[in-house]
Amino acid sequence: MSSDVAITNLLYRYGEMMDVADFEGASDLLRHATLKLMGGREIGGLDMRDVWTKMIVLDTEGRPNTRHVITNPILDIDEQAGEASCRSCYTVLQSLPGFLLQIIASGRYHDRFARVDGHWRFTFRDYSMFDFQGDLSQHLRM
Repeated sequence: MSSDVAITNLLYRYGEMMDVADFEGASDLLRHATLKLMGGREIGGLDMRDVWTKMIVLDTEGRPNTRHVITNPILDIDEQAGEASCRSCYTVLQSLPGFLLQIIASGRYHDRFARVDGHWRFTFRDYSMFDFQGDLSQHLRM
């Protein structure tokens, strides 16, 4: 698999896992990463599992009823060094009974990657670029 496909698959796999509340799997994708949160605080990727578990509202079947749409990936890959960066956009939609389908959040990710044991892995993700907020009342405990 080419590096560009492997890296964009990581972006999309992350969104897919968040939409089924696989916080363990999503945090495992970030296990080699440092994450920059709002306010500039940084944490390890595996620590996000606990953050998501505490913050994200799930329905009675354990679903967040969201769709993470990751778009516009702009990749810069250094094959020789085994390093890459990517800028992308995200849009989160949510739909629940009595809560019409709507965009609840939109922003940007700035990610860095490295080859670890022959596979591309996240090494950094900037979560602080939260551009537009919709109605998050059914998604986050705030």
